[in-house]
Amino acid sequence: MLLGGVSAGAITACAPTVNVVEPHVTADNVYENDHFIPGAGYYHAPFRAFYAQPYNSYDATKKQFYYAGEWHESPFQSVVNLSSPTPDAAHLAELLRRDIPRGGFGSTSGGRSTYS
Repeated sequence: MLLGGVSAGAITACAPTVNVVEPHVTADNVYENDHFIPGAGYYHAPFRAFYAQPYNSYDATKKQFYYAGEWHESPFQSVVNLSSPTPDAAHLAELLRRDIPRGGFGSTSGGRSTYS
């Protein structure tokens, strides 16, 4: 009995760790305000798109609030704090993502030829 518990623990300890990657950005997904995706930015639920700054962020130097891609003199007030991005916004966000590994053209031979 003890042997089984030890071997099960050893097998678990050797299991590879898996990086959790956020699902693809689609118009079917629902995001809350300020959901951040590296490369795509912050989601602004009332405007159904991703932007460079957090929703209603305040710049003390400008004395303005940021939403929908622009600076404004007052914050945007909305009851919408969850929504799905438009198809165009989802497509663009997916293209801009930097949190997923992307394959490329590489070499597996290390630049050495096996032919003489």
